[in-house]
Amino acid sequence: MANSMAEQLQQDMECEGLLECIHGLKQLDKECFRVLVESEEALTIDEVAERVDRERSTAYRSIQRLLQSGFIQKEQINYDQGGYYHVYYPTDPTQIATDMQRMLNDWYAKMGQLIREFEDKYEGASAGTGLSAH
Repeated sequence: MANSMAEQLQQDMECEGLLECIHGLKQLDKECFRVLVESEEALTIDEVAERVDRERSTAYRSIQRLLQSGFIQKEQINYDQGGYYHVYYPTDPTQIATDMQRMLNDWYAKMGQLIREFEDKYEGASAGTGLSAH
């Protein structure tokens, strides 16, 4: 992952890069998300772990990051004799895209404000130093 915005703009990125760029998700998180998207049905943690060839606890941490970022949903399935388990499935892509667009708009507004603050702070300072704005 590129460190600066300038480096990010120079990189060739794929749409899945948004998972990492906007939400800070890891490679395993992207693999778990892909497994859930490609599945015909909702999956348990054990099923996801098996498909990405990782320990259950490792897959669980990845699933939790995907849940927190809103990329997947969790549903409780109750056993007839009592007890329950959870299954996971991807969130509607339109909802994910809307959420990412909202986050990007918020980020853009915040960066615009910081740029204006930077300009205000240093505009007066450069006038007294003899530095030109050329």
